[in-house]
Amino acid sequence: MENQNKKSLKWLWITIALVAVALLGVWCAINAINNPKTGKEGVVNVFNFSTTFVLFVSAFLIIALGYLLGGIDIKGVTLGTAGVFLVAILFGFICTIIPEDIPLLGAFNMKDTSETVVKYLSSPLQNIGLILFVGSVGFIAGPNFFKDLAKNFKTYIVLGVVIILSGTLVAIICTLLTPDYGPEFWSGVLSGALTSTPGFSAAVDAADPALKSIITLGHAIAYPFGVIGVVLFVQLLPKILKVDMDKERELLKADAKHEERDYSKYFACEPFGFMPFGLAIIAGLLLGSITIPLSAQGYNGPCFSLGTTGGVLIMCLVFGHLGHIGKLSLEVTEYTKKVLREFGLALFLLGAGFEGGVALVEQIREFGGAIVAWGFAGGAVMTIVPMVVAFFMAKYLMKLPLLNTLGSTTGGMTSTPALGTLIQVSKTEDVASAYASTYPIALVLVVLACQLMITLL
Repeated sequence: MENQNKKSLKWLWITIALVAVALLGVWCAINAINNPKTGKEGVVNVFNFSTTFVLFVSAFLIIALGYLLGGIDIKGVTLGTAGVFLVAILFGFICTIIPEDIPLLGAFNMKDTSETVVKYLSSPLQNIGLILFVGSVGFIAGPNFFKDLAKNFKTYIVLGVVIILSGTLVAIICTLLTPDYGPEFWSGVLSGALTSTPGFSAAVDAADPALKSIITLGHAIAYPFGVIGVVLFVQLLPKILKVDMDKERELLKADAKHEERDYSKYFACEPFGFMPFGLAIIAGLLLGSITIPLSAQGYNGPCFSLGTTGGVLIMCLVFGHLGHIGKLSLEVTEYTKKVLREFGLALFLLGAGFEGGVALVEQIREFGGAIVAWGFAGGAVMTIVPMVVAFFMAKYLMKLPLLNTLGSTTGGMTSTPALGTLIQVSKTEDVASAYASTYPIALVLVVLACQLMITLL
């Protein structure tokens, strides 16, 4: 009897809530109809689609649909978090073609990349996501990073050099085959194929300001395949080779010297590790802001900096390696690292994809379709060739285990999304160490490559 009363009371409250919502809807509709403004304006009076509303609806809709797409499994291959990137590109494209005068949906119209919502989706969210992802990877790899690096130092440097050099050689060949497009365009394609924002920025800095748009075009064309290509590579290669993933995990574990730590004797400010994570991010941003001139022109000429990504990665590796300062614990819990890594990756892909979708439409309108076809084909080759060359060199010359090879390949390709996918495929976060070891050398080399292509060619 008591359970029946509770059930009846529950349905009574549900009915009252539904009636209240219905009455509120009728009230808003009556006021919209009676408003002197009609048509679109009357409908918009009911729904206050402010910039903040559009921003957050866009962001979470992209994330929800992206994970839905990424979860589709085709013979064991999924896009995973990279699904967010594809949905973001499509969403950015749609927002450029939605007419402004359509009720409700017109609020999502974006004319170009100067629009406020585009700026908020592409810049802050993208940068915050990258910081969270790279920072968590640094803390994951930190405890064993320097021991692993000392053991495989030469190997990681060689792989990083080979990956960037082979991609650059393809870009130079493309420049020679299509002189009408120029080195500026192909340097943009190279930075997109290697998913390197610092490389793109370096190319823009080294080029004539009037040619910035064609660099942007090259980067925007090659970037989508640069993301998806590496994501699919790290999933398909183990299947093609029919590897025993349990055995590969054991080889990876044996290659890396794990250190078990007891943090119970140190003082922790809170149970999640946000305090040390925040301190490491601040230190990384400061390190990444240091700018080094690369020519006699000083700061008026080409310059290099680790940037947000490189600085944060290095300092989080250091904090993760130290583990504590005096009696103060620097531990970030495993749960916190995993959540921040995944959420950061989703935000990064959201921002990068949305901006790419909007920018690509702009650039195609300006330059036409032929250059897009050339750029996509060239960019795909610049993505595929370095991975294939690195794989054969690592497997047959250096005799590296497969997961070490794939981890260092994602680092050499500076591919943040591919590392997230590789962790899911391998079911171990130990691959982050190989990524973190190869990433810094690749970051420096791709920046130099994009600049030298413009200045020398």
